[in-house]
Amino acid sequence: MTFQPPPSLSITSLTAPVAMGYIPLGAVFGFLFVQAGGDAWLAIASSLLIYAGAAQFMMVPMLAAGLPIGAIALATLVLNLRHVFYGLSLLNHMPVSRWQRWYGIFALTDETYSVLTALPPHARARRMALICALNQGWWVLGTVLGVLLGSQVQIGLTGLDFVLAALFAVLAVEQWRARHDVQPIWIALAAYAIALLVFPAQALALSIALSLLAAALRPARQSAHVTHKQADAS
Repeated sequence: MTFQPPPSLSITSLTAPVAMGYIPLGAVFGFLFVQAGGDAWLAIASSLLIYAGAAQFMMVPMLAAGLPIGAIALATLVLNLRHVFYGLSLLNHMPVSRWQRWYGIFALTDETYSVLTALPPHARARRMALICALNQGWWVLGTVLGVLLGSQVQIGLTGLDFVLAALFAVLAVEQWRARHDVQPIWIALAAYAIALLVFPAQALALSIALSLLAAALRPARQSAHVTHKQADAS
C-alpha cells in the first residue's frame, strides 16, 4: 500500500518542511550577499530571477572576487545540470497551461521535485505551479530577512550550514513513506562509502555517479497497486 497525502492536506502543509529549510538558508544567502558588499536589491532579484540555491551561494565569493559574468554563468550551468534529469522524469506530469509549464521548469529545485514525486501521479500537474511558487516564496522571504539582518547587525552563522542536510533527511523520509522502497537509500549510502574509500577528495561527485549507474541498472519496480491488480486478474 503506497502512502498518499490525505485529500485534506493543504499545499502549505505539503511545503512546510521545505519552508523550514528555505527560510533560514535564504536568510543566510541574503546576509552573506550584503556582508560581501552586494546591493540588497540584487540579492532579492537573484532569488526571484535566478533561484538556484547552491549556485547563489557560490555566486557570492565569485562576485566578491570580481570574476566575469560568463564564468559565473558557466559554473551555475554545470552545478544545476542535474535538474535536466528531474524535468525528464516529470514530462508526463506537466501542467496543461503554458505559463504554468514554463514556470514549473524554471522553479523545479531538488526539494520541490521531492515534494512533487511524493504526490500521486494524477495530482502532480494540478499542484505543480502552486507548490513551485510557495517554495520559491519561502526562499525569497528568507532572502529578504537575511538582507534586512545583514544591513543592520553582525551575527554568527555557526550551525546554520546543517539546515540543508536536515531538510534533505526529512525529504528522504517522505520519499520512503511514499514509495515504501528502502533500496535507493541503501544504494546511496553504499555508493558514498565506496567513494569515500576510493577517492575521498571527490567522494560526493563519485557517489552521485555510482548512484546514477545503480539506478540505471536496477530493474523497474512495479507499484503495489499494479501488483494487486495483476493478482486479482489471475
